[in-house]
Amino acid sequence: MAKDATPARPLSPHLQIWRFTAPMAASITHRGTGVVLYGGTVLLVCWLVALELHPPGFERIAAFANSAVGLIIIAGYVWALSFHLLNGLRHLYWDSGRGLAMRTVRIMSWAIYAAATALAAIVMWAGFFSGPA
Repeated sequence: MAKDATPARPLSPHLQIWRFTAPMAASITHRGTGVVLYGGTVLLVCWLVALELHPPGFERIAAFANSAVGLIIIAGYVWALSFHLLNGLRHLYWDSGRGLAMRTVRIMSWAIYAAATALAAIVMWAGFFSGPA
């Protein structure tokens, strides 16, 4: 083989061949929620440290958390936690060798999105109505 010749090996499939599917979206979302949970947990720890070491800082953080933007961030964190939890349970179920038929995988992928949204809504609702009377 000449130095300038390309080796005769198969090329990786390019993006025009791939079709976007629900299991693919769930896998990508699972990784993304892992990153979000990492960052959100760091913020949660900062909030707890401020509670212990700097009460005025804690009050500012609490005021931000009660703002519209803060509530959106908290809701996003709760949804990410819900999705990551449920999708992790699905992977645990797969580890038992069950639920691996393509139709089941597709249905469960969409069901995880719906269940995560419902669980996050329940948690947020409970958070709003469980405060001091």
